[in-house]
Parts: sequence; structure tokens; C-alpha cells
Amino acid sequence: MRIVIINGPNLNLLGKREPGIYGSSTFEAFFEKLQKKYAEMELHYFQSNIEGELIDKIQEFGFSADGIILNAAAYTHTSVGIGDAIKAVETPVIEVHISNVYQRETFRHQSYISPNATGIIVGFGLQGYELALQSFSK
Repeated sequence: MRIVIINGPNLNLLGKREPGIYGSSTFEAFFEKLQKKYAEMELHYFQSNIEGELIDKIQEFGFSADGIILNAAAYTHTSVGIGDAIKAVETPVIEVHISNVYQRETFRHQSYISPNATGIIVGFGLQGYELALQSFSK
């Protein structure tokens, strides 16, 4: 099973950025743990602060991977283009957010990803990515 995790803007700062919300672990350290725990899966990871690069990666894996786990971060609430990219591909996409976006600012309650996502996981910290992996392994 081939799964790609795609992270959007500022998630390269995990471990440094607002640890009260996002925790103190880097995503790279967390990803290494996932690779060991889910060794039977072929896991890929990509992060970019650039909207077009996220769209390119969705399109690259959107017809060949078994699943995409997407945390588009702030682009979730602003990017029609990312929402359209998800709608255009065949690979199922799980939308993940580390924090509970519904406990945060009102503008974060809108998602252009959700209408086209297979499922949504919010508020479980980095464990949300693992929950998404588990959903693909069923």
C-alpha cells in the first residue's frame, strides 16, 4: 500500500511553532516512527509552503497512490485550487488537522478540502496522521 502525506505551510516548523497547539516534536521525527510502525506500507512525505507545489504533489500521486493524507494548513481555508485538485484525482484523500480547528478562529471553520475529502480528522495532534493511516489499512 502506497500512501503519501502532504503538509502545507508552516508545518515545517513543528516542534518550534506554538508547541501548546502543535506539540514539541518535529514532523520528520514523527514520520520516522510511522515508517517503522507501518513498515508494510510504502510511506512518502512532502511539505511545502507553496500552494502550487501542493497541487502538483496531489496531481502526481492522485492516480497512482492508494491514499493521500493532506494537512493543507492555512490553505485549507483559502485554496479553491487545492480543493479542485482533490476533486480531480482518483486517490482517496483524508484531511487532517493537528488542532481542533473548530475551537479556533471562525475563519478556520471553512474548508475547501472537506467537500472532496473521503474523511476528516481534527484535533488529535500528530496522532491524526496515524488514524488516517489506519483508515487506509482496513
